[in-house]
Amino acid sequence: MRSGLAEGTDPAHDLAHIRRVVANARRLAAAEGADPAVVLPAAWLHDCVVLPKDSARRAQASRLAAERAGAFLRQSGYPRAHIPAIEHAITAHSFSAGIPPESLEAKVVQDADRLDALGAIGIARTLLLGGVMGKPLYDDDEPLPQTRAPDDKENVIDHFYVKLLGLADMMHTAAGRLEGKRRTRLMRLYLNELKRELSDEGLPV
Repeated sequence: MRSGLAEGTDPAHDLAHIRRVVANARRLAAAEGADPAVVLPAAWLHDCVVLPKDSARRAQASRLAAERAGAFLRQSGYPRAHIPAIEHAITAHSFSAGIPPESLEAKVVQDADRLDALGAIGIARTLLLGGVMGKPLYDDDEPLPQTRAPDDKENVIDHFYVKLLGLADMMHTAAGRLEGKRRTRLMRLYLNELKRELSDEGLPV
């Protein structure tokens, strides 16, 4: 985030990601009746602290972001009554933190962020980040995990099976679940095509 609020950014958590999450959050808030005075600042600032995916402190990133966002909003004169709810939404948005969202606004922000991990943009972000981290795309012996346990620390494609394909069922809002399932279908189509291309079925004999 080029505003100077973020540190340790990676190409999958850049300003474009922030803008997409804000757009998702705005649509979900309208559909679910959530308070935009909480949802939108939380969406804009949810990644104002970013730690590398392989950092031992990764699970602390959302709490650090919430603290920084809260301080920034107080200094900026934002209505203080909204700031605790914004801080909670930021803290709870993270998959790694494992903190349940307790308010509708926090649920909207979490769903909005997770939607950006799915569909066409989710595929692109997964491959982009995996390349930056220097991981192989897939396991040579079994590209898509079927008889082996998926391990996204070793292979990029395994991240779909470790996390991404299950996100739609974890959405809290009706609008988020609907869009999440649509995007997940696209990812499954991609994985099925990848399997076909890497198998003996990929080219005519």
